[in-house]
Amino acid sequence: MPLESFEQIYERACERKGGEASLKALMPQVADSKTIEQYHDAQLLSEISKKVFQCGFVWRIVDNKWPAYEQAFFDFEPHKVLMLSPEQLQQRASDENLIRHLKKTMAIYDNALMIHEVKLKYGSFAKFIADWPSDDIISLWSELKRLGNRLGGNTGPYFLRAIGKDTFLLTDDIKGYLKAHNLIDYGFSSKSGLKQVQAVFNAWQHESGLSFAEISRSVACSIGDNRI
Repeated sequence: MPLESFEQIYERACERKGGEASLKALMPQVADSKTIEQYHDAQLLSEISKKVFQCGFVWRIVDNKWPAYEQAFFDFEPHKVLMLSPEQLQQRASDENLIRHLKKTMAIYDNALMIHEVKLKYGSFAKFIADWPSDDIISLWSELKRLGNRLGGNTGPYFLRAIGKDTFLLTDDIKGYLKAHNLIDYGFSSKSGLKQVQAVFNAWQHESGLSFAEISRSVACSIGDNRI
């Protein structure tokens, strides 16, 4: 099946959302590289950790508990988190003011270590992310999964979206669209499948000039239940 033009997708999304102005109001914000470079390591570790806890959990509950996490983990300063002993991490994993989940709590430590090691190699974790080319964003997803803990699936991409790094998402609606239009021959977790998805989004971006975030949101709004 030939690739549907993005113009058709966008027109359908506008119609479903009540017009172009309504659709544009739903678009996620994308930051430029200089803005992303300004993030501190602690801000990035906090956002990564929040996305890890939000995965499979009610986001509102995580948001409400996050001030307690900021206090328990020294405002997410990586060098301070790395001073926590296994026993101290276990204590936090059983703290009634936090979310009782040992593996996700341990991921905070592991991802602090990732940020520290990337900083040593690239100068800063923020620069590492900012400099990554969006036309190969799937490779950044893979690096976050490889270097970090519990950053596979949509967790890594949701983190990138939260800090303004341009990325598409593989929500159920978007995966449904890609499969229904026979645009992917492999699994969405395979390298070959992700390369096919990247190629599709690259083509739509070349056609439209929009960010991947805007394209992704438009596709999601054009089909299914609009899980954006």
